Formats: sequence, structure tokens, C-alpha cells
Amino acid sequence: MAPPKPPSRDDAKWRAAGDRIQTLLDAVAIGGMAARERAEQLVGEVTDLYGAALERMIEAALTAKPELAQVFAADDLVASLLLVHGLHPHDAERRVADALEAVRPYLGSHGGDVSLLGVTDGVVRLQFQGSCKSCPSSSVTLELAVQDAVRAAAPEIETIEVVAAEPDSTTGVIPADALLNRVRADGMRSTWQPVPALAELRDAEVGGFRVAGMTALACRIGDAVFAYRDRCGACTGSMAGARLTGAVLRCPGCGAGFDVVHAGCGIGEDGHLEPIPVLERDGVLSMAVPASAEVA
Repeated sequence: MAPPKPPSRDDAKWRAAGDRIQTLLDAVAIGGMAARERAEQLVGEVTDLYGAALERMIEAALTAKPELAQVFAADDLVASLLLVHGLHPHDAERRVADALEAVRPYLGSHGGDVSLLGVTDGVVRLQFQGSCKSCPSSSVTLELAVQDAVRAAAPEIETIEVVAAEPDSTTGVIPADALLNRVRADGMRSTWQPVPALAELRDAEVGGFRVAGMTALACRIGDAVFAYRDRCGACTGSMAGARLTGAVLRCPGCGAGFDVVHAGCGIGEDGHLEPIPVLERDGVLSMAVPASAEVA
């Protein structure tokens, strides 16, 4: 007898459930404040009901088989539901540490790394190592990679503080919001755009992608995917047709070479490519596209 087929998992559908619920609540609001309040109360009652049942189920499961805690934590959908009800088996510090491990490859591509100094009273303290000074998107890295990962893993966190390993001024602790404001002031606000086709790139393959009105060039080296704005750092022309040799991407027009593993740094005096952060979000590789990207 054949084993039963596993249940269908439409993870994308359930991850978008929160947005659908909010849309329905907004629609109900057309009937007036009283109607909206009743709808929100109904949602709250239902949520509290399944939350209470979920708590008992988790307690029973972990009592019978403690190793299930890691199984629950490893499933993004289950973990997010447990977070809503304060039932996640791992504390905030463990969750933040795991989240930082997930973004380390991206930070490493910019010549840097990050250490978790601790989580106390809703404040996460981080310290960056290495150097991202030659990378024009170092602040974007903080906003889109580290903060996004930390907030998703520990939504109860109130503040993220970055302790500078090699401060450029007399400031010892730099609130993340100060850096984020600088990013936004420079017109570099970005939004995540899912690009499922990135997963189809083969090792050493280079591909062009049109994402939210911007043309990007992406390549895969081993398990890592790197993306850059389609603009040569030397001649400013298109990189379409560029070939990857090792970790060096060469412009087909002027022959300039760029190290894709280290934030697109030019070889010699060849300038610098503009990196685009790439992370896996909700199981799909996504690019952080600057809002200022030109729409052709």
C-alpha cells in the first residue's frame, strides 16, 4: 500500500493571510466605525480562541517530544503563528542570532560581518566588523538585510543599536534609525521585489532581469546569488553580455572587471558596480529595488 501523500502546502497563500484580513476589515469600515469595531472584536475573539487551543497543543507536543521545538521553529509559517501568540520555543536572543546567520552571506559579500552583543529590554545591540566603506550601499545593507531579518524574527524588539567597531567620529553607539534616516534622505528607500527566476540561475551563470522598472544583472557563485544595477562602473554603459570568470564580471564594452563577491569592487581603477541586496523572503529570492530607480 502506497504511503499517504503529504498535505498540500500553499505557503504563499497563508503568508498573505494578514493582508487579506486587513483588506476585509477596511472594507467593513465602509459601514461606519461601529461596524469596524464589531469586525475587529470578532477577529480578536477568533484569534484568542485558536491561540488558547494552540498553546495547549504546543505544551502537550513539547512535553511528549521536546525535540519538536526545533521542528516548529524551523517552519516559517508555524513559527510566525507562534510568534503572534507569544508561544515561540526560542527566546528573542536565539531568534535574532538565527536571523543574523541567514544574512551573513550577504554581509560577507560586502566585506563585512555582524556580531550580536545582546538583547536586553527590547533593545538589540549589534556590532559590525570588516569594511564596507568602498560599498555605496553599506547603509542599505543595514536597513534592508539586518533590520529586516531582526524585525521578522523578533517583532517585539523596540530598538536596534549598532556599536561601531571602528567609529569614524566620537559617537560610540549609533541608533539604527539615524542611519536609516540618512539612507532615506539620500533618496535610497528600497522595496523588496520577488524574483523567482533568480533560483534558476546555474553556477557561474549571468542573467539580466527587469525588476520594478530597473534592469539588474545577477549571477550565481555556488549557493550565493549576487545582483547589481546594469551599469558599468567604468564606462557607465550596459553590462548586457557580461561574462563571469571566477568571481570577476567583465564589461563587454570596455573590458573593466568587477569582483562580484566583494560588493562589485573594481579591479584596479575600474570603478564600482552598484550592488542590489538579494535575500530569500517567504521562500522566494527577492531584490531590494531602490525607489529612485529609473523607469525606462
